[in-house]
Amino acid sequence: MENRTEQLLKAWLRLSIGINNERLVSGMPYNESLICSILYCNMMEHPGTELTATDLCSKTRMLKSQMNRTLNCMEKKNIIVKERSAKDKRKIFIRLDLAQIEIYQEQHRKILDIVSSIIDEIGIDTADEAIRICNLVADTAAEVIK
Repeated sequence: MENRTEQLLKAWLRLSIGINNERLVSGMPYNESLICSILYCNMMEHPGTELTATDLCSKTRMLKSQMNRTLNCMEKKNIIVKERSAKDKRKIFIRLDLAQIEIYQEQHRKILDIVSSIIDEIGIDTADEAIRICNLVADTAAEVIK
């Protein structure tokens, strides 16, 4: 029998692969969807707070070069807008293009429908426990990886 470490790693990888699935994020590449999610949540939860590419790198753990490529692609598709700070010309803020936000919102609704179906299958109590455990593992991993 595999040890617990191997079992947790395999479960983690299965979940990661399941989430990074073409059916889940078919409207745009996974990294673009992830960045949109961060920008959208920031816009809803912290209105007026703007994020930079460095902030996004920190939240996603993407390399700066990969982030810049992804943001440039998203800008060409009119998904995001880059805006230079009036206070500090070195800072460039990234925000969702409100004229195109429905692209992300449609994808987000599809993902929420899938998650809702999963909750229906596993039950509310199991979903609550999964949320607790996923947050615990993510928080612990962030501490250990520092």
